[in-house]
Amino acid sequence: MRFRKDKDSAIDDVSIISEGMEIQGNINTVGSIRLDGKVYGDVKSGGNITIGETGEIHGNIQAKSITNGGLLIGSAIIDEKITLESKSKLKGDIAGRILVIEEGAVFIGTSSMLINDAVKNETSGE
Repeated sequence: MRFRKDKDSAIDDVSIISEGMEIQGNINTVGSIRLDGKVYGDVKSGGNITIGETGEIHGNIQAKSITNGGLLIGSAIIDEKITLESKSKLKGDIAGRILVIEEGAVFIGTSSMLINDAVKNETSGE
């Protein structure tokens, strides 16, 4: 008997990179990622990226949302929400719709806001 996952259920999957694990290379997934280890490369996720306190990404990321509790050195383009928790460090440029920086977080870089079409039309006077 074979079990097949449909594409929609793959989006709900969470891949876990445990503490002590190190990856050198790019990661691309349609699902979400929980990272407590280290990644030296770019990470692209169709879901959410969660970087735990021991997690590190040394590369650029793209995702639906990110919660950073560890270290990110690289740029991030996020469709929705960027959360920098109190013990997080981020060195690089970020872009997203919502930015939350908790007290104690370290952010060195620039941030820009992604604007949806409805807001663009309002601000341009159309």
